Amino acid sequence: MLAVILVALVFDYTNGFHDAANAIATSVSTRALSPRTGLIMAALGNFAGAHLGGAVAKTVGSGIIHPPSGMSGLGIVFAGVVGAITWNLITWYFGIPSSSSHALVGGLVGASLGAMLFDVEGATVLWSGIVEKVVIPMVASPLVGFTLGGLFMIAIYWIFRNGNPRKLNKGFRYAQTVSAAAMSVGHGMQDAAKTMGIVVLALYAGGYQDNTTHIPEWVFWTSSTMLALGTYSGGWRIIRTLGRKVIDLDPPQGFAAETVASGVLFTTSWLGVPISTTHTITSAIMGVGATKRLSAVRWNVAGNILIAWVLTFPAAGAIAVVAYMIARPLF
Repeated sequence: MLAVILVALVFDYTNGFHDAANAIATSVSTRALSPRTGLIMAALGNFAGAHLGGAVAKTVGSGIIHPPSGMSGLGIVFAGVVGAITWNLITWYFGIPSSSSHALVGGLVGASLGAMLFDVEGATVLWSGIVEKVVIPMVASPLVGFTLGGLFMIAIYWIFRNGNPRKLNKGFRYAQTVSAAAMSVGHGMQDAAKTMGIVVLALYAGGYQDNTTHIPEWVFWTSSTMLALGTYSGGWRIIRTLGRKVIDLDPPQGFAAETVASGVLFTTSWLGVPISTTHTITSAIMGVGATKRLSAVRWNVAGNILIAWVLTFPAAGAIAVVAYMIARPLF
């Protein structure tokens, strides 16, 4: 049990430094925030947002897989999280902003399928829940982020069409402090909740509670703390990709991307739908950039990101299958 909870918290930490870029890359690239100030804000926002993500945690804990009780169930959860951590580290090394959320779901599904190959009784993948709560939002959230990002940027261009560019840039840098803070809270609502769901799964599989929906208070505090610490450590490789390699952002564009992405995160968190913060902010950045001119977006970089998005679920799942086979004798 302790090993499963510890590996879940390690995932939480890697999630933090892997996804730190989601909250602050645009603000750092436009010089609205210094890198260190941005990371402090992101860490605090993640810590606060984690306490508001109970609905997402319940979805992850009860809507993706149904592990058997006992040691075999703990082995499935352990291997699933190991698959997610491994894929996070691979994509972090190459500076690719992939989805920690989809890596976690893919890992859990892969580990469950691995258990089913060994005829472990009670191992179940809840495919209807995955389609409804993961696959559909996985496709919809980038489209929504791209579309709303473009529309919001067009509205800003029209409203401030007669403004002084220098004054506007200065004003939007201040505004980005607010939008980056909102993005940080939204990230905490989504991503800390996923670790909470994993810990609850482990508690259920270990027989420490009789359901997968109750979230003990200590789970909120430990998950939020580890995510905040991971965020503060900073994933600079991915921050550079999102902040500079996809598009050269100015302050109004950064504000628009962060505002749209945080709005989507707040809405889906309230609905209990676990979406990818990475997909949301990246697609919003592309949508904002495309309003200036299509060539402003470096589509070759965007294409590499898209490939990583497609590979994340099966790759994390495959790694989790291997992890389950290795760890199975221990569980």
